Amino acid sequence: MGTHGKPRGTGARPTTVITHVGTEDEAVVSGSRDWDADRAVESLYAAHWRQLVRLSVLLVRDLGTAEEVVQDAFVAMHGHWRRLRDPDKALSYLRQAVVNRSRSVLRHRGVVDRHAARERLPDPAGPADEPALARARREVVLDALRALPGRQREVLALRYYLDLSEADIADALGISRGAVKSHASRGAAALRVLLDGADL
Repeated sequence: MGTHGKPRGTGARPTTVITHVGTEDEAVVSGSRDWDADRAVESLYAAHWRQLVRLSVLLVRDLGTAEEVVQDAFVAMHGHWRRLRDPDKALSYLRQAVVNRSRSVLRHRGVVDRHAARERLPDPAGPADEPALARARREVVLDALRALPGRQREVLALRYYLDLSEADIADALGISRGAVKSHASRGAAALRVLLDGADL
């Protein structure tokens, strides 16, 4: 975080910012862990903001919502820094928080969609020249990914889009490495079936 409380780093800037707890001089004098939290969160934000937003986008399929999910995860971690038993696992905490918050968004969206289903009108057809071929292919793959069971989708997103190891995926999702392998295998097989015959 900079001197005015705004996280630094590249990528889209969220509307909500993480604020400092006290001034830098006050924190240094008192030896408070609040300043340690500020510095740690700033570093994690700069290094991993884009990656975490990308992960959430794969799950919720909306950039604005994904940015809110990730920002909320950073704010929550900053607020609970004193209770974080192992600060070295902060990135793992963030990944898990992003996945969990993305799940919550999808659950809420599902409730809203069910209630609105009877009133929803068919989507109008878009312009004939709207999608480029590359975009269309990407949408087909993402739609197939979204059709997978939640855990399989999460494992594949972490593995193939963020290139995480089995150990890191297991840590982020709170499951065993064996479960990661199983979900990855089943998810990949299901994805091949879903994409079979698609015009890619």
